[in-house]
Amino acid sequence: MFKSFNNQAGVVLLRLLSLLPYRLLVALGYGLGYIAARIPSDRSRVVKINLHLCFPKLSPVEIDNLSKEHWRLLGRSLVEKSIIWCGSSKQLSQMIEVKSAVDLSSQKPRILVNMHFTGIEGSIILSALSKEKHWPRTSGFFQKMKNPFFNKRIVEWRNRFGGNSIDRQGNAKAIIREICNGDFIIIAPDIDLGLKDSEFVPFFGIQTNTITTISRLAKITGADVCLMTTTLKADESGYLCEIRAPIENFPGTDPKSDTARLNRYFEAEIRLRPAEYYWVHKRFKNRPDAGKSPYNPSI
Repeated sequence: MFKSFNNQAGVVLLRLLSLLPYRLLVALGYGLGYIAARIPSDRSRVVKINLHLCFPKLSPVEIDNLSKEHWRLLGRSLVEKSIIWCGSSKQLSQMIEVKSAVDLSSQKPRILVNMHFTGIEGSIILSALSKEKHWPRTSGFFQKMKNPFFNKRIVEWRNRFGGNSIDRQGNAKAIIREICNGDFIIIAPDIDLGLKDSEFVPFFGIQTNTITTISRLAKITGADVCLMTTTLKADESGYLCEIRAPIENFPGTDPKSDTARLNRYFEAEIRLRPAEYYWVHKRFKNRPDAGKSPYNPSI
């Protein structure tokens, strides 16, 4: 009963947050991020380990400052999920601007390759605007949460504008069908999802376990592959969801080379706005030849 109460209270809190004036919501998020950056935790340690690995030339003070800025933006993105999950299409349109180098109404088979910036869930704007703009529906993989209550709720919230969340496990046929139908397919391959269907390819000069899904799906379907980023505007007034022109000559003949190529694109984008990347994820937890994870405490 207590757990059920906590779940319901969480839903109420999200709905209340979504009603706040946007500037106040953002200020609240920055405050939470400020506090989180200064509380020792496992995730704070993960952030600094990732930053040290990817930016070895930065001093400890620079790493600390970058970590604090990351937590500031992460705190903002966490409270903004109240709008992402519970807000109206009008609220989303005011928070996120869409800029595309391709005709989104063409229904051409297309894979939108997203990456884990703090604004990643802003991709829901495509779903929210689909009827108004005569765009196809949005589909994408989701990773099951440990909490069944919120797993069900978040899928419902993500699909509330007619989208289609597809369980990442064992649904390759469903995603192929969606691509061939011309629906928007959004996949973010820049997290460690285990060794299955993955290769170790360079990311910031580190051999990094990365799924080869994008290359394989593009080969099967003949879909264009377009990079998609949802990042903060320069004045931090909201987000820009930007969809690029199709990557040329993709896929190639080798999924591993294709995946390494995508990682190079990701790295270039991250270097432009390093504080916005999702450094709390244990990106390097699986190592080649079953090597030791950098996140294991030293003995």
